[in-house]
Amino acid sequence: MGATFALLTATHETGFALYQSDVNPYCLKAVKWRDGKGDIVKDFVNSCRKYNIKPGIYVGIRWNSFLGVHNFQANGEGDFKENRQAYYRKMCEGMVEEICTRYGELFEIWFDGGADHPDRGAPDVLPIVKKYQPNCLFYHNGQLAEAHWGGSESGTVGYPCWATFPFPSVDGIQYPDISKNNRFLLKHGDPEGRYWMPAMSDAPLRGYNGRHEWFWEPGDEEHIYPLENLVDMYYKSVGRNSTLILGSTPNPDGLIPEPDVKRMKEFGDEIRNRFSQPLDQTHGEGETIILKLSTPGLINHIILMEDIKQGERVRNFIVEGYSGGKWIKLCEGSCIGQKNIQKFEEVNVSKVRLKIKKSVAPSVIRQMSVYHVDVEFRN
Repeated sequence: MGATFALLTATHETGFALYQSDVNPYCLKAVKWRDGKGDIVKDFVNSCRKYNIKPGIYVGIRWNSFLGVHNFQANGEGDFKENRQAYYRKMCEGMVEEICTRYGELFEIWFDGGADHPDRGAPDVLPIVKKYQPNCLFYHNGQLAEAHWGGSESGTVGYPCWATFPFPSVDGIQYPDISKNNRFLLKHGDPEGRYWMPAMSDAPLRGYNGRHEWFWEPGDEEHIYPLENLVDMYYKSVGRNSTLILGSTPNPDGLIPEPDVKRMKEFGDEIRNRFSQPLDQTHGEGETIILKLSTPGLINHIILMEDIKQGERVRNFIVEGYSGGKWIKLCEGSCIGQKNIQKFEEVNVSKVRLKIKKSVAPSVIRQMSVYHVDVEFRN
C-alpha cells in the first residue's frame, strides 16, 4: 500500500491485552493459544521491522469492561471504588512500561480516547513514555499531544490544515475552544499556533455505504471503500498536509481478509501510478520559483512541499503556467506544509511558476513537481 508506519491495537475497551503482561491478568497468558505464551505485539513489531514499517502501539485505558472502568473511573463507591481506582491506575502505568521496554524502539504510542490527566486521577503515563521511548510520538493525554486527530473519522481534513496548534494538548476540558465551531481547530489547525502538532486523518477501510466498522464481521466485504473513495481520501488528507490512517481489521484467523488486502494494494498502486514519476520537478527559496519543463506538455497536477524543518512559512500562494505565450493561473492556496496536492484542468505548458504572495519568513520549497494524471476519480 505504501504505508510507512502501522499501529496495532494492543488493548481496547474490554481490557484484554494481546501480549504477555505481568500486571494485567486479562491477557494472552490466560488463554491456551501457543500454550499461553503467545505475544501478538511481539509478532507485530517483528513483522513491521521485517518489512521496514515503523511499529506503533495503540493502548486503550479509557475503558475496561473486565474491571468495570468507564471513562477512566472505576465503578462502585466507598473503599471498593477507591481501591479499584488505585489498582487500575497502577496497572495501566505498568502496562505502558511493559510496552515501552519490551519491544525496542516504537514510532508511536496512541492512547485511545486519550489518557486523561494525572491531576484528575488518571494513570501518569507521559513520564513513562518519555523515559523509555524518548523518540516515540506521544498521542495523547491532558498534558501533551504530538499529533492531533483531524476532527472526523472520514479519512479527510479541511483545507487549510496547519500543522501548528494553539495548545500543548487536545484536552477539551482544559481547552474548550477545541470543540467549538464543529471542531474547527481539529480540522484546520492554527497558523499562529505555538505547538507543532500535525493532523491525522483516520477512517476504517470498511466504512463505505453507511457502514463505519473498525472490527471484523462476516459478510461485510461490500462495505470496503471503493478505490475512487480511497484516492479521494488521499487527496484530502496527505494532499492537505495531514497523515492518512486506514483501519484494517483481522478476521478470526488473525489475518487481514483477502478482499481488504486486494483493495489496499490497488490503492497503493494507484497512488504510485499517479505520483511516483513527475514530468519535471525543482526546488527553491524566496518569493518566486520557476520550473522550466524539459519537454513542454500537458499537466493537470502539482505537488508542493515545504522544508518543514524550517517550519510552515507560506501563508498564501498562486501557481501559474506559461501557455500560449502568456502566464495563466492554474491554482492557488494558503497552506503548503509537508505536502499540498493541487488538481486543475489539463493545460499545455512550457513553464510553471510558483509565486509566494504571503509568508512569515522566506519560503523554502523542497519540492515542486508537476504531473499529468491519466485516470481521474472524483476528488
